[in-house]
Order: sequence, then C-alpha cells, then structure tokens
Amino acid sequence: MIALSLTEIAGLVGGQPHDIPDPDLKVTGPVVIDSREVRPGSLFAALPGERVDGHDFAGGAVAAGAVAVLAARPVGTPDAPVPAIVVPDVIAAMGALARAVVERVGATVVALTGSAGKTSTKDLIAQLLQRRGPTVWTPGSLNNEIGLPLTAMSADEATQHLVLEMGARGKGHIRYLTELTPPRIGLVLNVGTAHIGEFGGREQIAEAKGELVESLPPAAEGGVAVLNADDPFVRAMASRTKARVVLFGEAEGAGVRAGNVRLADGGRPAFTLHTPTGCSEVTMRLYGEHHVSNALAAAAVAHELGMSVDEIAVALSEAGQLSRWRMEVTERSDGVTVVNDAYNANPESMRAALRALVAMGAATPGRRTWAVLGPMAELGEESLAEHDAVGRLAVRLNVSKLVAVGGQEAAWLDMGAKNEGSWGEESVHVSDVRAAVDLLRSELRPGDVVLVKASRSVGLERLAQALLDGEGEVAGRWA
Repeated sequence: MIALSLTEIAGLVGGQPHDIPDPDLKVTGPVVIDSREVRPGSLFAALPGERVDGHDFAGGAVAAGAVAVLAARPVGTPDAPVPAIVVPDVIAAMGALARAVVERVGATVVALTGSAGKTSTKDLIAQLLQRRGPTVWTPGSLNNEIGLPLTAMSADEATQHLVLEMGARGKGHIRYLTELTPPRIGLVLNVGTAHIGEFGGREQIAEAKGELVESLPPAAEGGVAVLNADDPFVRAMASRTKARVVLFGEAEGAGVRAGNVRLADGGRPAFTLHTPTGCSEVTMRLYGEHHVSNALAAAAVAHELGMSVDEIAVALSEAGQLSRWRMEVTERSDGVTVVNDAYNANPESMRAALRALVAMGAATPGRRTWAVLGPMAELGEESLAEHDAVGRLAVRLNVSKLVAVGGQEAAWLDMGAKNEGSWGEESVHVSDVRAAVDLLRSELRPGDVVLVKASRSVGLERLAQALLDGEGEVAGRWA
C-alpha cells in the first residue's frame, strides 16, 4: 500500500486514534485481516468471523509487526496498550481506505463481472496487462466487500493497472463495489444461473450485473463497456451505459472475435484472433473451449489499453492459470490425469468442464474419462432440474463414468444420468469423499482422465488432492 500516516488513515476512515504513541507513524505494509499474514508495517483489520473475532488477535498482530489495528472497539488494556484506529464499522472503513488509495494511485481500473469465468478471465487480463506495466489484480476470487478493498489497497504509486473481479449475491452489491473502486473499463462476461436461488431469475441477475456498466464514466471521459455479444442479457446492457461499447464474441457486430476455433493438444483451444486492427493466431495453454470466450474478453480489454493484436496473441498463448483449483491439470506418475476444477460450480461451468474433459479424453483413442461431481449450491427451485440436466449431459457426451458425490443433489446427478440412458456401473452415487476415493483408487487405470468439480462449499478439492497424495496419506486423511 502507499505509505499513509495513522493520522491520515484515521481522517480518511472517520476513525478515532486510540493508544497511538506516534500519530505520524506510517503504514507501509499490506492491510491484512489474518494476523498470521502480518508483516512489518502492516495495518491489521480486526473483523468478526464465524468462529473467531479478529479483535482477539489484535495484540499478537502488533507484536508481529503491525503498526496499528483497524478496530470496532479499543483492543488494548492499561497494562498492554494496543495502538488502534477505532471506527463504527471495520468493513466500511476498509472500503473508504480503498477508495482513497485508488484515487491517489491513479491507476486504470478494469472491473469485470459475470456468472461464470470471472476468475479465469481476470487472470488472463492480468497476464496481458502486466506486459504493459505494473499490474495489481484480485487474488483468487476475493471479489466481495472485503476482498476487493484488500486488493485495491495493495496498489502503490507504481501501479498502472488495477484489475478487479466483482461478485454479487444481490442487487446493489456491484454498485457498492464500483463506488469503492470506480472503473474506467467495465467487462460483463455472461448472465447465467449461478446464485439464481438468491436472485430469483436471470432477469434479476442481469439487473445486478449491469450495475457495473452503469457506473462507468461517459465515452467522452474514457469510459468503455466491454460486453459479450453472444449473450442477449449482456448485449442489452449497452443501453444502460454512457460509456463507449465494445463487443466481443461470435455474433454479428463483435469487434473482437475468434475464427477457425479448434481444440489441439489434448483439449487446448486454438483460434484466429480478429480485432479492429488486425488478426493473429492463438494457441492457449489452458484446457477447454470455454476459454475462447474468456480470451476474447481479455483481448478486448487489452486492445482498448493499447496492446497490438500480435502482443495480445503471444500473451494469450503463454498465459497460464493463476488461481488454484480451476482446471488445474496434473498427471500422476502412473499416467492418470487429475483435473482439479473444484473451486466452484454452476450449471454453465459444469457443462464447460464436462466438454473439456471429453476433449482431453478424445486426444488419445481408448482413453477413459471420469466425471467426479458434487452438488451445485444456491440454485433454489432450479436445483433438481439443473442437477438432472448435468447428469444427462455427461451421458450425451459419452463420459466413461460419472461419480456423483454427496447427498440429495448428487443423487439427482446420478438420476439424470440413469434416466438419460446410463446403464450398469457407468453412473454411481457415493455418499462422501472417502467412498469416492476408495472407488477411484480401485478402478482407475493408466491413461484415465479424472475431472473433479463441485461448488466451493462442498470442498471437493480434498478429493482431487487425495488422488494425488500417496496412498498412505489418503488412508490416514479420510479414515
């Protein structure tokens, strides 16, 4: 973070200094919410959690090198004072401080949202823009009212680009985030069914996602809305912004599009990138045709920021996956390939992952494909239909074996597969991770490809890791 004195910070967040011996002392390190991440010069933000209260760790954070604590109440004692800036609401104070940092840094803020593909696209944009100058981006999926300020506050005077993923679980969430970090470029990827149980329908999701383009400055002031021409809900957002609109996709009128799309090298997409200033060939390192749309979105942003089509094509061809558990491909010593895509899941990302799995298997004749799937959360009344549809799709794509892991939702996955025409042991429902590990350990053979995917709350990444661990460690972990 840019260096700010405790007096400056107190003024910016409307806080009261408490037990601060030197108000001119500066915060020079990162703002953190985990006392284990404190470094010399840090500011520790004490947040109440589900199980623990950050205020209880304030003294330890200062002892570890934090300059002070951002707290909702005094955290020291007369015998052991702890320097703090006391505020009514720590999360709101983090937002105010993030806004001040962004204003002082002056970096170009690129914000993106969508129902699926946000994190992968954000990672691509970051890798492209890094080639043009210092770039800060959202780590993982820290895209809410806590994670976004933490990312923004990590920018400093050298930062040229700030790439921020914005998530929403309701109306007004994205609008709030854009108030903290006003974007000049806003990207909307798609409107799907993720969190549809909370929103109520795709129309409501589109309403919430469109808050991003409404926040952009007018075209005359440099505002740019980058919209998916292939998604009618997203394309319609053009009427909700005063910014200049740039379209990407395959639909007519898309300024950034892909031609001659194909899958090469075991499921890696290749295509001709077309932009208003020329075209160039791209062969990606990532797996799955769904990354073509993500790449086009990233290319559109990079093109707006001055990168040539050849620069963009090279960067896309060299880009990797920066965030964990998203189509993370590992080959075991026995030739089994484990695809850990277990960070999160919704109907759109499930379908994309299954198609990627099949493409990877098709690269080698006779190679078996396994889809080890868990529940998709927050689908509300659509949950039964969506899980049933994913199970049916696994059969239609000719996935060799579906292993549905978990309770009722997993049973619906298995039911869909069986109703679509699965027979024998092609689809199986197991109750938990241990049962799935035991099944896979007994039946996997060299050359098999195993996809592991579920919503984040399920924690199915443990299963993927178990498949990569030594047998003894697996047995001990799940005993």
